[in-house]
Amino acid sequence: MIDGLLEGRRLSPVQRRIAHYLSEHLSEAIFLSSVELAERAGVSQPSVTRFAMVLGFTGYPELRQALRPLVLGGPAQANVIEGAIDSEIRNLTVVRDRLAALPLKELGEALAATEPLPVLGLRVSCGLATTFAYYARRIHPDVRLLTHGGSELVDGLHAARRAGAEWVLAVVLPRYPAEAVQALEYADKLGLRTAVITDRPGLPAEVTLDAPVGDRLVFDSHAAPLALAMALVEAMADAAPLRTQARLEEYERMTDETGTFLPG
Repeated sequence: MIDGLLEGRRLSPVQRRIAHYLSEHLSEAIFLSSVELAERAGVSQPSVTRFAMVLGFTGYPELRQALRPLVLGGPAQANVIEGAIDSEIRNLTVVRDRLAALPLKELGEALAATEPLPVLGLRVSCGLATTFAYYARRIHPDVRLLTHGGSELVDGLHAARRAGAEWVLAVVLPRYPAEAVQALEYADKLGLRTAVITDRPGLPAEVTLDAPVGDRLVFDSHAAPLALAMALVEAMADAAPLRTQARLEEYERMTDETGTFLPG
């Protein structure tokens, strides 16, 4: 069923193993993540990504999406989405089960105490960083969002450190921008302590909060990292309860006076 994609391609022995597994187990493979496919085929996860690129796709999720109609046909799109949602439910369960082992309380206290609080997120990570910063600003007096790279990012880290920042929080989700990792290393050189919300260990940060990313659709979904980010905001609020109450009450008065939100 995938012969058309493989025709004329010169595959390495490792890539042939992947192709053989797909040919024999296509109906199952179209629901696997790249990590799961690698385990089943007995290869590494990067080999799966390279295999997809050899076939002309930007990565494995795009290849998987192209293979699904061969098995399911067009009307089965709902099944694909249901599978993706089921995967996200499992991801959220992973976060729930690991909450006791995560340093949420300690990190929440540290971020609540640092002024200013720089929050970094580049490319796709910008969305989650922006959401975190939006809510954190309701309870923290000085949150500085850094979503642009280059010299602007360097300037933002320098300015935050000069203003008294002790910590920086970064969101680093796949595909992982090299510049975000470099920024964490640079922040450490500036004397900033570093924390990161991500889906993988091993990033150059003092504290790592990791949650799995959903990869069953063409593009990743971030339900579990978002839940973890909101739990961190909650920990920040709990760390400074009087300030939190005062700032939230002030915010409510302001939005009432200005008619910011629709009633009800």
